[in-house]
Amino acid sequence: MSQQPSNLFLSIGKHVKDEYGRSVGRIISFATTPSGKFDAVFLELSDGRFIKHPIEALLFNGAEITLLSRIKSKAAIFYDQIPFIWRKDQALKDLADKRKISPDLYQELHTNFSTVLSQLRKDAQILLDDIAQGLTQCEEELKALSYAVLHLELEHEIGKIAEEQYKVAYTALQENIKRTSAEKNDLETTRNKLSNILLGDVPEVSELKTKAVEVPVAEAAELPEPPVVVYVKEVGKAGI
Repeated sequence: MSQQPSNLFLSIGKHVKDEYGRSVGRIISFATTPSGKFDAVFLELSDGRFIKHPIEALLFNGAEITLLSRIKSKAAIFYDQIPFIWRKDQALKDLADKRKISPDLYQELHTNFSTVLSQLRKDAQILLDDIAQGLTQCEEELKALSYAVLHLELEHEIGKIAEEQYKVAYTALQENIKRTSAEKNDLETTRNKLSNILLGDVPEVSELKTKAVEVPVAEAAELPEPPVVVYVKEVGKAGI
């Protein structure tokens, strides 16, 4: 990720796009902590509404400012934390089996790990529901765009739309189809990867090392593969 500008206040008024090139809005203000650290950004959307995002959601690349996907950012946390804590719990069990720690200490730490894993899995399931809604929206948008292209072609074919207008509209529709298809593919990839994590399919050590939370190679290599378990969604929503 590129480095933030030294003075983020200079970004006020600048336009922000999402990862697929769609215009999101413009930066109106920033929230800072008492120590002066930038904490959040306030965006004015195209319809006049305002929305707040954590400062980490912005990617600065020269003059371009991108709002990163909330779903992909949250999923990345689960990719790291669920396999990492599972392996720590397995390592703890190995230590208990070798009698390197007392049964009471093992039980205490195991309970803590289990509690954290249970909460992470609940939150991950909630995120999967959000992904399902996002996929439905993408499919509906692609269907609408397809109809728009069809009607544009028909009206152009019978001479109701001039060539220049046709080309402008056709190009815009194709760009939107490309963006929505890219978002749909990203959501499907995220859904599949997160589902595998919940089913106990822990990524390889080399893959985990590319994430923010690293698993030591020696520790991960010696641990057994996790069992395959299906987790059922529970009602309620908790933050990560």
